[in-house]
Amino acid sequence: SQPCWSEYLTTRIEQNMVVNCTCPISECRAQPTTAFIYSIVSSEEIITKYEKALLRGYVECCSNLTWCTNPQGCDQILLKNGLGYGAACSKCSWMSCFNCSFPEAHYPASCSHMSHMTCAKCNHGFCWRCLKPWRPTHKDYYNCSAMVSKAAWQEKRFQDYNERCTFHHRAREFAKSLSNRISSMGEMPKLRSLTFVLDACKALEQARKVLAYSCVYSYYNQDTESMDIVEQQTKSLDLHTTAL
Repeated sequence: SQPCWSEYLTTRIEQNMVVNCTCPISECRAQPTTAFIYSIVSSEEIITKYEKALLRGYVECCSNLTWCTNPQGCDQILLKNGLGYGAACSKCSWMSCFNCSFPEAHYPASCSHMSHMTCAKCNHGFCWRCLKPWRPTHKDYYNCSAMVSKAAWQEKRFQDYNERCTFHHRAREFAKSLSNRISSMGEMPKLRSLTFVLDACKALEQARKVLAYSCVYSYYNQDTESMDIVEQQTKSLDLHTTAL
């Protein structure tokens, strides 16, 4: 009957289980169509939830679509461009990474850098997602007692880079708050020409973001031949950013 169907479908929608749901009769595998659901469910609130569920299911099924990863919340759907560096959301301007689950674009650090963790005590490399050894050929843990000095050096090195990275992230948040304060001041009658200050704040925020992820990149690529150039460029950007 219609009341039974209405209660059944409403429950499935509220529990986010409506996609691919079947007839409540156990031996029947028929799936209710969208038109059928519209004819049975009368609540606009429930229909809205149903349409959101359909949209979520569609995005999850499309390999070239994804949701904006802005941690502040954004319901924008993004088209993956395959570049690996992410793209700015047209709604909130947040830069998302399309290749990994890290919530924002992290250039120049690679996706592997954002998931590669190293134990400060024994130098064992592992993936923070699955906790399995990072290198496929790595079978045993390091002998910690034989590597005390190396472990201490690694720990100090990690702390140094982590502190630098944290500092740049905090400075980036300061640039954001400064931009917000300047924007509110711009509403005053005599202070309307502050666009150049807002541009400076935007440049500060972007520079601090690059510097923060440069710390991650440098930490994992210290022994590569190109690191001298990278370190020089990073130092130059840091000096100019501090001056700004």
